[in-house]
Amino acid sequence: MSSPVSSVVPTVLRVFAELLLTAGALLAALAFYLLVWTNVQAAAAQDDLLQEFRSQQQKNQPAGDVQRETGDGLNVLQIPRLGDDWKWVVVEGVDIKTLNKAPGHFPDTALPGQVGNYAVAGHRATHGEPFANLDRLVEGDKIYVEAPDGWFTYQVTWSRIIAPTHTEILAPVAGKPGEKAKARTMTLVTCHPRWGSSERLVVGAQLVEERSLAAGPPEEVAD
Repeated sequence: MSSPVSSVVPTVLRVFAELLLTAGALLAALAFYLLVWTNVQAAAAQDDLLQEFRSQQQKNQPAGDVQRETGDGLNVLQIPRLGDDWKWVVVEGVDIKTLNKAPGHFPDTALPGQVGNYAVAGHRATHGEPFANLDRLVEGDKIYVEAPDGWFTYQVTWSRIIAPTHTEILAPVAGKPGEKAKARTMTLVTCHPRWGSSERLVVGAQLVEERSLAAGPPEEVAD
């Protein structure tokens, strides 16, 4: 005759095994969502945003004259160092919902080509991970911005790792709050390390060329 303990142990082990299988399935589903599905969603959002941007471009309105709501397309960013096909529409706003579909422009910073600091944030992992390899940028690399009314070429001048609380990096002169801006600069911000958020990776650049849409894109820019 079996003891109560000997009959309970197999049941406990079976329940435990089933729990492990369920947990494993949930983790696999979560991994698929984060690593695959969010990227699919971001790609679909980018397709829509690019169509909207081209439509706006055809209206030939200067970028500064357009009223934008959070989530609206602002310009197209291209960074050859990150790949020949690396192209992202930048949207207005940096809340999580907005960043999940595109890199976002910090609303209180300058627009492309303006005097001041044009600052953009983007995910480094999941949701299309536009800034996954931002750490590959080196001094001298070019960053191209296609705005509704022209092209702006920035050149990387510095990069650093900072604490999330160092918001002075968004000042008109990055890192120097209160100082009046004279140059036209860009600041790109993302999480560091790639799969964490304890710090921020920041890349700074300065405007080196401006051209009209009629003049066509710079030679290095993808079609």
